[in-house]
Amino acid sequence: MKSRIVSRVTGALYLAFIIGAGASPAVAAPVVSPPYALSIFAQSENGYTDPDSVTFNDTNIFVGYGNGGAPDGSGGAMSTIVEYDMSGAVVTTFTVAGHNDGLRINPADGSLWAINNEDANATITVIDLKHGGKQTTTAFPSPAPHGGGYDDVVFTKGATFVSASNPANNPNTGPAIVSVDLDGKSLSVTPVLAGEASATNVLTGSTVMLNLQDPDSMILDPFGELMLDSQGDSEEIIVQFPGQSCQSALVVPLTYPTGADTFAGLMADDTAFATSNSGFIIFADKPGQKVYKITAPYFFIGAAYTAFQDNTGTLGFVGRTDFSTGVSTPIVSGLGNPGGMAFIPSSIGKISVPEIPKCPK
Repeated sequence: MKSRIVSRVTGALYLAFIIGAGASPAVAAPVVSPPYALSIFAQSENGYTDPDSVTFNDTNIFVGYGNGGAPDGSGGAMSTIVEYDMSGAVVTTFTVAGHNDGLRINPADGSLWAINNEDANATITVIDLKHGGKQTTTAFPSPAPHGGGYDDVVFTKGATFVSASNPANNPNTGPAIVSVDLDGKSLSVTPVLAGEASATNVLTGSTVMLNLQDPDSMILDPFGELMLDSQGDSEEIIVQFPGQSCQSALVVPLTYPTGADTFAGLMADDTAFATSNSGFIIFADKPGQKVYKITAPYFFIGAAYTAFQDNTGTLGFVGRTDFSTGVSTPIVSGLGNPGGMAFIPSSIGKISVPEIPKCPK
């Protein structure tokens, strides 16, 4: 994520629920709102620190630890990918060159993709989980068309999408999302969504021109739409029919529960959708050096949960987000810098490659 200066934190109501009983949010224990319950799934140990990206396959959960490395991979940055079983016990670890920021299982072959160096000098490390964790690392083409690095990846049938992070220009004249073609050690990128694309504001219905200065995490929503958070812009971008001739975009400005203001200094990170009534949410909180587990008696299928943090890493919460209004209601507050997130259904089965809808005829 690009470094930004936060001039203020607005909203007395927000400060009330973050600070709670007067304790500093950087050190206070998280506060959870019923009916949700919170427990520690895993934490930093054995030399790895700063948990961030989270993903899973049908048996295990994977967490990327940045280990304090520079986001452009300089200074010999090395990351640790920890594989856990569903109870939080360590299965194995992988050491990856660079600063890991995106992590996803490729459902086509079961390999683990790590996207590294989100600010510049980005690489993809493919970890072959079926054959002893053999790694193949490939650099993105240089110079990057947007002048920065790459952050997150989403797999679909026919296309693999990657967010183009840390753009060099303002306004952002480069792509915010690209599709990638990785063939052995050959990697090419094709622009999908421009940083200055036109979009429909879901709150007003008006057409606006985007200026995406902080493209970050992505996920495919339950309708096959590609969702991108532009973290420092306090916006969620919904791309319908991505990469097709009928592609269109929507922008959702994110607000407090009061609806009084956009998040000034607070930024959305990962979003996860409940895919089952039964399961749990996993998310990482970097300053707390912990990976948390959220449970509930019942999850509404399709419900969205988003991690929010400020630029100082001292205020953060996880909220249930309504993308028709942009309002995210906190369910866990008192966090430092929550980021990577995933919903783990209680019964996973074989993970198939998702499809995106085709253009209407």
